[in-house]
Amino acid sequence: MKILLLIDSLVSGGRERRLIELIKGFANYSDVQLNLVVFSEKIHYQEIFELGIPVNILKRVPKRNPMVFYRLYKLCKSWKPDLMHSWGTMSAIMAIPSSMILGIKLINGNITDAPKNMSFFDVRLFRARLTYPFSKVVVGNSLAGLQEYRAPAHKSVCIYNGFDSNRLSNLKNKSLVREQFNIKTEKIIGMVGSFFDRKDYATFIKAALLLFKQREDVTFIAVGDGPTLKNCKQMVPSDHTPYFVFTGSQTDVESIINIFDIGVLATNEKMHGEGISNAILEYMALGKPTVATIGGGTDEVVDHMKTGILVAPGSPKIMANQLIYLLDLPTEMKRMGHEGKSRLERSFSLSKMTSAYYALYQKLLQ
Repeated sequence: MKILLLIDSLVSGGRERRLIELIKGFANYSDVQLNLVVFSEKIHYQEIFELGIPVNILKRVPKRNPMVFYRLYKLCKSWKPDLMHSWGTMSAIMAIPSSMILGIKLINGNITDAPKNMSFFDVRLFRARLTYPFSKVVVGNSLAGLQEYRAPAHKSVCIYNGFDSNRLSNLKNKSLVREQFNIKTEKIIGMVGSFFDRKDYATFIKAALLLFKQREDVTFIAVGDGPTLKNCKQMVPSDHTPYFVFTGSQTDVESIINIFDIGVLATNEKMHGEGISNAILEYMALGKPTVATIGGGTDEVVDHMKTGILVAPGSPKIMANQLIYLLDLPTEMKRMGHEGKSRLERSFSLSKMTSAYYALYQKLLQ
């Protein structure tokens, strides 16, 4: 079977990472041929050029350039894919003309988050609903996302993210990572996420400052970059700056998470609803308990009080208390981390995700 994958760009992000993982997962499927179209030159994941599949860059310059539709049509007519699989709303829209003219079934994989209470006129919902009539299947990576985007029930399929355990094969020595970021404390609490309004780093920092009133043996690490980073740094009083590390953008994120005692994901529910967070999967893969904001797909991946703890949005005091609870009970912290790793292996492995997509592809081609 020949599958044409389409994505807006390959910048650093969860959707993009999930596509890369799927391509890796299909490496052992001899009957699957993949071809990739990227509608931008923005490629953070340079490993895509090492995965042995064609990469076609069809720049949307200017954004409304109709020639992109024609170039995609020519590629489809020449390569003759059995299925088109889009990984974003715009890539789905770009695929519709070729799909209709050439009779190629379209898999619409644009649902990767779960915003709460979107109004009927919300532009995200409007664009998504525009693509539904032309899509054979609408794939979401969380049940919450499919519900919030009002995806047609008869077309909806939920396939969870899959984590590639091979990403853990070359972890740096923990002591070297500690030395790299000049960490002296015994305990480390970290959060991985871009510095945009959708991530609630303010709550993460406020919780840290409350925790410092009871403990002085903890360093907080924030892994990521973005427009809100400067303001977040300014929230930290000068006497506490030695206990905060802002790493900026990093490529070897797994080695940094490996030195965490607890992984945190704080989400700004007013701006964003999580799908299945890759950061949480990374915490679980490395045996770290998770403290995360309740809501969206997070409720589907974090088993409350078993693999981690769910807290109310924008509640730094509650978050601080739960972090202290785990730090004070190292046996409980270790148990949750172990349970999280086992849950990931059962439900969020790369092989499970790949086999689910393979079964979907086969079903559509029957």
